[in-house]
Amino acid sequence: MPVNKLHDEFHTLDLTTGWEVPAGYPLGIQQKILAGGLDEVNKRGSRTRLLRFDPGVYTTAPFVHDYWEEVFLVSGDLTVGNDDKGHGGESFSPFTYACRPPGAYHGPFKSEKGCLLLEIHYFDPV
Repeated sequence: MPVNKLHDEFHTLDLTTGWEVPAGYPLGIQQKILAGGLDEVNKRGSRTRLLRFDPGVYTTAPFVHDYWEEVFLVSGDLTVGNDDKGHGGESFSPFTYACRPPGAYHGPFKSEKGCLLLEIHYFDPV
């Protein structure tokens, strides 16, 4: 897995290919890696990805990880803090942003109509 990001000028993204379900996520949530790679074992690197939720999909437990995470809601709706049945939580609209330090519990998440997120993950420099 590459951990360095390469120089990559403006280009049109192919949003029809390259999507995969991230490990530990339910079906209906897919990622597309845009740049870099994250080496979680050696705690180095960074990645930029798109993450999309199909309509009605939700996670059931909070997430926690040991890297920084910045999230920008590009389109759709995202609810944060639902229960394990997908009920409750606080709903957010496009153009909202979160920045989470390592060790911060966040989620669970759901999307009623589907959404597209831009995420950047990275470890603190050593």
